[in-house]
Amino acid sequence: MALSLVMEIVIDDKKYKELLEAIRFLYGYDFTDYAEPSVKRRIVHFMDNRKIASIDDLGKILLKDETVFEEFVQNLSVTVTEMFRDPSFYIKLREVVTTHLATYPIIKIWIAGCATGQEVYSIAILLREEGLLERAIIYATDINQKSLQTAKNGIYALEEMKNYTHNYLKAGGKAAFSQYYIAKHNSVLFDRSLIQSSVFAAHNLATDQSFNEFQLIICRNVIMYFNQRLQDRVISLFYESLSPFGFLGLGDKESILFSEKKSSFEEISRKEKMYRRFR
Repeated sequence: MALSLVMEIVIDDKKYKELLEAIRFLYGYDFTDYAEPSVKRRIVHFMDNRKIASIDDLGKILLKDETVFEEFVQNLSVTVTEMFRDPSFYIKLREVVTTHLATYPIIKIWIAGCATGQEVYSIAILLREEGLLERAIIYATDINQKSLQTAKNGIYALEEMKNYTHNYLKAGGKAAFSQYYIAKHNSVLFDRSLIQSSVFAAHNLATDQSFNEFQLIICRNVIMYFNQRLQDRVISLFYESLSPFGFLGLGDKESILFSEKKSSFEEISRKEKMYRRFR
C-alpha cells in the first residue's frame, strides 16, 4: 500500500523561509514569527489536501492565485473556538472586571483573534446581563476574512447549542440561553442586537499597530502559536492599547511571565490568565 502524500512531504527550512518571505512581500501577511512546527504542520496539511507535491509548487500556486492563497490563510489561521469556552474565565469577568468597566461612560473592548465570533457573542451576552452592553463598543478583529464574515453573520450549527448552553450555565448565565438565538432547520441565528455596536475588522497582530484605547482586551489561545519574539510584540501592543488599569485576558495555556512587559501588569488570576495594566 502506498504511503499517503502527507507522510512524504518534507519541508526544507530554507525553502520554508523563502516561501514566508515571498508571501510577506506580495500579500503583506507575516507568518515568519509564528511557531514553526505549527505552521509547517498546517502547510503539510494544506499540500496534502490539494495534492501539491513540493513546497516549490506550492509557492508558484500561492503567488499567482489569490483565491488559493486566501484558502491557505484560512488553513493557517486557528479557528477552533466555542461560546463561553472555559466558563471560569467568564465568571472571573463577571465577578471582577465588570465592576470596573461599569465606572466608564463608554466601554471599549477589543477581542483580538476573534475567529468565527463565538467569543464576541459570549462577551456581548455577558455585558447585556450585567447591564453594560448599551454603552459598550466591541472591536472584533482577525487576520482571516472568511472567519470574520462568519462572525458578522452570527449563524452557527444547531447541534453546537447543547454544549454552548452547558458552558453558559457554568459561566454564571442569568437567563435561558435559547432566548439569544432563533433556531431554523439545522442552524441558529444569534440576536442581531447583541452586535449592534460591534465593529468587525481585519487586523494582523504580527504587523499592524494599536488603533484605539481599551478598558478590556481579550486574546485567548492565539499567541500560543507565536514564537517568543512575536509574543513580546503582541503583549507590548496590548499594553499600548490598554487604558491605565485596563484588563487583559489570555488563554489558559498562555502567560505574560516571559514577556518584556511582565512588570507592567498585575496578575488578577493565574488560573484564568487575567491581568491588569497598572502603569
